[in-house]
Amino acid sequence: MTNRRDHWQSAWGDNPEAKSWVQPRPDLSLSMIAACGLDKGAAILDVGGGASTLVDHLLAIGYTSVSVADISQTALDLAQNRLGVAADQVKWVEADACTWQPKQNFDLWHDRAVFHFLTEAKDRTAYKQKLTTAVPSGGHLVMATFALDGPQKCSGLPIVQYDAAGLAAEIGTDFSLVETANEDHHTPGGALQKFQYCRFERN
Repeated sequence: MTNRRDHWQSAWGDNPEAKSWVQPRPDLSLSMIAACGLDKGAAILDVGGGASTLVDHLLAIGYTSVSVADISQTALDLAQNRLGVAADQVKWVEADACTWQPKQNFDLWHDRAVFHFLTEAKDRTAYKQKLTTAVPSGGHLVMATFALDGPQKCSGLPIVQYDAAGLAAEIGTDFSLVETANEDHHTPGGALQKFQYCRFERN
């Protein structure tokens, strides 16, 4: 776990705005979150949110209970510095998604590009245990991974590619798949990355 944390601390410490995963506006995530029909006071968690701008847009829309968890404190610091005083409205958690023990339940768990890094079954099992414990019946999961025709590595690390059926099978029967979409993500460097997005409801 320490090696994983060290990797992401280093990754975010060098020219963060040029990282391949950076999105100025996470439109597909925002669309799927809106489709969940949540109240503005609903508890939303962005796992692996790092320096993502999703939190900025959620606050701007009016959500009042947003948490961002990431393994890299450097990434969280970048987001907090960008938000300025608005960062005080957010709960920030430095944590590895496989070992973290959430202290509350969440109406929505959002994950763009964390789960696909879990190449070992034991890590996926640990992640899913946290997910199913923290999201109660009727809650929501929005998850994005590299698609089957997407990259095979990111940030120098191997990943697992998924299509919608494969991701639904991996997430398991505690969640029902209700929406899927594909995204062509253009990196800051101009490369094209194929993503698979899935929206689930907790049974």
